[in-house]
Amino acid sequence: MEIGIDSFAMLLTDPATGRLQSAVDRMESVLVEVELADQVGLDVFGIGEHHRANALDSAPALILSAAAARTKSIRLTSAVAVLSAADPVRVFQEFSTLDLISRGRAEIVVGRGSSVEAYPLFGFDLRDYEALFVEKLDLLLKIREQPSFKWQGRFRPSLNGEGIFPRPHQTTLPIWLGVGGTPTSFVRAGTLGLPLMVAIIGGSFERFLPLVELYRRAWLAAGHPPENQTIGVHALGFVADTDESAKEAFFPGWFQMFTEAAKERGWSAPTRAQFEHMCGPDGAFLVGSPQTVTAKMLHVDRILGGVSRITLQMSTAALEVEAMRRSIDLLGTAVAPIIRHKYGLTSE
Repeated sequence: MEIGIDSFAMLLTDPATGRLQSAVDRMESVLVEVELADQVGLDVFGIGEHHRANALDSAPALILSAAAARTKSIRLTSAVAVLSAADPVRVFQEFSTLDLISRGRAEIVVGRGSSVEAYPLFGFDLRDYEALFVEKLDLLLKIREQPSFKWQGRFRPSLNGEGIFPRPHQTTLPIWLGVGGTPTSFVRAGTLGLPLMVAIIGGSFERFLPLVELYRRAWLAAGHPPENQTIGVHALGFVADTDESAKEAFFPGWFQMFTEAAKERGWSAPTRAQFEHMCGPDGAFLVGSPQTVTAKMLHVDRILGGVSRITLQMSTAALEVEAMRRSIDLLGTAVAPIIRHKYGLTSE
């Protein structure tokens, strides 16, 4: 199992002053975080994509390129790239360039986006939400296969054999399908033979097993080799020396982020009781001591029948700079070694 972290490069409001974090300082913190993640041996670092005032990740490939120049081993990915509102040609070019800069460490997780601000920003109609993604994913996969071909679609000008360059350093640039809770998305990933990244930000891990099984059945029905199935989980998570210190560092930012989301989407306002439940044995947060987080990761793996990658979304602790860095350190030095030993990946 690979272990990593994802960031939305979020800006949070300091409750003591009411001021938003400095964008320059927060961007530097993100790059320090990925450097540390690389140093402590984590496997992957992801940057999301949002187009709003409290996030700095509208251009994930640029941030990841800066990270590539400051790291040596860690894999670098979008988490996720909102492909429906982008040009697949440019997405491929940007991540191929990242792959060259990083000497073969780039990946792409693509999705439709749970936040939809990119659609009106780039002139797309939300009524085409599904059709946009289907067409653009098809085009992106064709570009990955070959640099030149003829293609005609509904949402982008035709291609008539123009070359799409540069090509990546890797023979095949990894493309994952990022999904939430839509059954057709799980089936699509299985049918296309793509690695699956499941975003689980609430509820329980158990409720995603039927959806993961849809992926597995679609994979086999399409004739893909069973051993190549790849399932990842993206979850809210944070590690500290104790369960209580992890929760205290993570809760304020989580509460702020989900209070804003609840207002935008008409959800019920988040509560401390809800947070505590999510951090408990039956909840989907990977928040706690190294022992707690390790046990829960192994639980996720058992429940979902085998997980290849788990990434923790830690951005809601962005105000706690030292706690954030301690969390990354513990994830790499205390959690990851136990997981790797469990799967026979080390001689420890």
